[in-house]
Order: sequence, then structure tokens, then C-alpha cells
Amino acid sequence: MFRLLPTSLLLSLVILLLSSCSSAPPLEVMERPVYPPAPNEPRFYYERSLLSSADVEIESGESKFERMITGARRTGVGMSKPFGVTVHKGRVFVSDTVSRMVTAFDVREGKVIEIGTEGEGVLAKPMGLDVDLNGNLFVCDATLKQVLVYDRDGNFKRRIGEPEMFDRPAGVTVNPNGTKLFVVDTGGVTSQRHRVLVFDAWTGALQHTIAKRGQADGELNLPRDATIDEAGNLYVVDGGNFRVQVFSPEGEFLRSFGAIGRQSGQFSRPKGIGVDKDGNVYVVDTAFGNFQIFNDKGQLLLAVGSRNSGAGPGRFMLPAGLAVDEDGRVYVVDQYFKKVDIFRPAALPEEQGWLVYDPSTNAQ
Repeated sequence: MFRLLPTSLLLSLVILLLSSCSSAPPLEVMERPVYPPAPNEPRFYYERSLLSSADVEIESGESKFERMITGARRTGVGMSKPFGVTVHKGRVFVSDTVSRMVTAFDVREGKVIEIGTEGEGVLAKPMGLDVDLNGNLFVCDATLKQVLVYDRDGNFKRRIGEPEMFDRPAGVTVNPNGTKLFVVDTGGVTSQRHRVLVFDAWTGALQHTIAKRGQADGELNLPRDATIDEAGNLYVVDGGNFRVQVFSPEGEFLRSFGAIGRQSGQFSRPKGIGVDKDGNVYVVDTAFGNFQIFNDKGQLLLAVGSRNSGAGPGRFMLPAGLAVDEDGRVYVVDQYFKKVDIFRPAALPEEQGWLVYDPSTNAQ
């Protein structure tokens, strides 16, 4: 007569059996890129990619055991067509124009939040994103032609702007204290409204506009995105003029850098932009399949990534949005590969900063 073994003993025997049969060679791991490559001194390391909820959510022990027994691969909810990205203390917000929502990948807390899928704050075509120091999220919706504001957990707060004010709103940036909002209106071939609109971020009142369509200093042609440095200066990707223009907080033209071309330091199809605490400027170029780093004078420092039809770390086909977080990590969205690649500055030790899971955030 057979007797059933206790569950704990059975589990131990299964684990022992599996470990004793692990004679197969380990899977080959793709080498993580370093920028610039050796023998140069490293400036950035490719750190990780976000492709789905499985890259963030903490897996239960029961689920791990089940996969070990069945040989199944872990899966998660992925992105359809990501576009913009912004980050606040380990929470990575990514807009998805096809799924019509913003996904918040919270690495520190090991969870994922869907924003803009229900209630008064439903999104239609979210594009550019930004956050203030408190984590309030500002989402530029190209179909609604408004900016929708949420708190850090995705609770809807208010709308800014009216549809008749815009032709093709695409990018958005907010000053750190969350009082002044800048919305980039890309315009169009037949439109003359290629400009940046400045709003009071609390009341929604339009304060003034920056620039008009043209090619001269202080004029814009198909602007795509914008960001603000620590001094409050506004950096605008002037896509149709293949340059970045810099304006004072009051909208006065200060300087520009970049030109059309295929060489380093030039632009072919500039899109997303970010700035770090040292004033260095990061610009995505969709045609190049990379992002270029400039100092505050517009001098090229480094190019990161490469255009490639095959997926992999630091490989891009349609890069779009870019963000730089509090620790200097750089986040780049690729629409084709449906991912966010993350790059860690060499000065930041591994496993330090906000982008590290903290079990205490889930303590009961």
C-alpha cells in the first residue's frame, strides 16, 4: 500500500532532482554595452530594459516554483506603441498611444499602475509627459488637445488648455515646483502655430506664447519636445530646423545648437530631449537610432546607442521619448521594439539610487 509523501518533502525532492539534472550549459547572456567602448573611460553603462509588467512586478514563490516545474517563461503585460517617458523616484511613467494610457513601472515598489483608462481622466492619445518634484504627472494628449494632470498614483486632478488653442500638441514640460507648464505645439505644413504655450499649471490660465513659425533665431518649425534645466531655461527640439533652441524662463531667445546632417553633433530627425543636473543636454535622433549628449554650450560629448533592425541592449529602430532621472540615469523609449532602455552613469555605483527594489515599501 502506497502512502502520500508530505508536501514539504515532495517539494524538496523535486528541487533536488531538478538541481541534479542541471547539466546543460547556461544560456548565453548578451554582453551589456558600455559607452564609449574600451579602451575609453566608461561614461554610461546599459543597465536594463522595461518591456512589460514582468520586468518590475515581484514574482511570488509559488509562481516561480510552478515555472520551474513546467519550464514556462515568465510573461507580463507589454506596451503597444510607447512614446513618451518621465521618471519620479523610481517610478517610470510611459505613454502608450495605441493602448491609450500611461503605464507607471514602479521599480522601487515592484508594481505597475495603469493611468488614464477610466473615469474623468480617460486618455485618447497620450504623447509627451513630465512630472514636477512632487510626482504630479502632466500628460499631453494629441487627440483631446489638452494636458491632463494626475497625482503620482494616477488619480485625475484637472485639465489644462482648450482644444482650439492647439493644432498638434506633442510635448510638455513643467518647472520643478509645478507652477508653470510649457506645451509644445508642433503645428503642421499648413499651420503657422509652431510654438510653445505657457500656462499657469494650477489655474490653467494661458500666460503667453513663445516663438512663431520660421527659421530665424527664436522661431520654430515643427517643434517636437522640450525640457527645463535647473536655472529654468527652456530647451526646445526645433525638428524642422534640425536644431535645439534655448529660451530664458520669460521666453527670450538665448542660443541654439545643431544643424542638419549625418555627422556626430548634427541632427537628422531629432525628437525627445532631457537635461541632467549638470546642464548636459540629451537629444534623441530617430534617424540615427541613438541619443547624443551635449554640454550646456552645445558641444557634443558622446553618442549612445545604434540604429539596428535586431532587438538588443542599446539598439533602436524608432526611438522617441527621453528622460533623465534624479540620479542621472537616462531612459529612452523605442516605439518599434516596444521598450524603454535604461542607461546608468558610470559615476553612479550599481544597485544605488532610486531605481532599486526596496522590500520595505511593501511591508505590511
